[in-house]
Amino acid sequence: MEIWQSAAVVTGAASGLGAETARHLAEQGARVSVVDIDAERLHPLAEAIGAKAIPCDVSDSAATKAAMENARQAHGPARVMVHCVGRGHTQTLMDEDGPMSLTSFRELVEVNLISTFNMMRLAAADMAALPPLADGERGVIVTTASVSAYEGQSGEAAYAASKGGVVSMILPAARELGPLGIRVVGIAPGLFGTATLFNIQRDLNPRVTRQIPFPHRLGDPSEFASMVVHVIKNVMVNGSVLRLDGAYHR
Repeated sequence: MEIWQSAAVVTGAASGLGAETARHLAEQGARVSVVDIDAERLHPLAEAIGAKAIPCDVSDSAATKAAMENARQAHGPARVMVHCVGRGHTQTLMDEDGPMSLTSFRELVEVNLISTFNMMRLAAADMAALPPLADGERGVIVTTASVSAYEGQSGEAAYAASKGGVVSMILPAARELGPLGIRVVGIAPGLFGTATLFNIQRDLNPRVTRQIPFPHRLGDPSEFASMVVHVIKNVMVNGSVLRLDGAYHR
């Protein structure tokens, strides 16, 4: 798909992977709407890249539906949806105070998994009504998983479960939406320099990055954004979750 003048929605866009993805898409000529709960940081980003800022808590289904309507009014139905919202923290199943709170588990599932499904269904409904492009494509949905979905560490049971659900949705969603000309792709980042990583890995130190076969460093959000751009442009990428981790298998 050509990105130039395509309507795009990027969630989780106030910082990290989402902010850099929004910048890349705007540089490629997309008409971008940026969505995030953090309005204070969202508006300056939108102004800097010429995007439509839509403050929204994506765990609120009614607010998310309204946000999509807002984006539709600004730029028309989106052909590109990139869902970068994510929350992460480490918490063991039990500690000296007792078992992990179910509320903590539900919050991670709500933000990481349910919001992904919700954005996917809303975006797909808009894309399905669009006229097909020359190759029959109507749109592409890119979601953010995590290598923790495959190799979660101690203290990541809840986080890994929420991201594992995201991974499991990709192929069946791509099979369902493929006949409509809509692609669904996941990206599973490894250790990237974002707030979510530092919430999960509070004791992160240089020895961890040296365990990455290559390159021996944290990923940069621009590398995630570059992958998103490639996925959008390469119509054969569909139904897959692409690991972006420098071969870091924990």
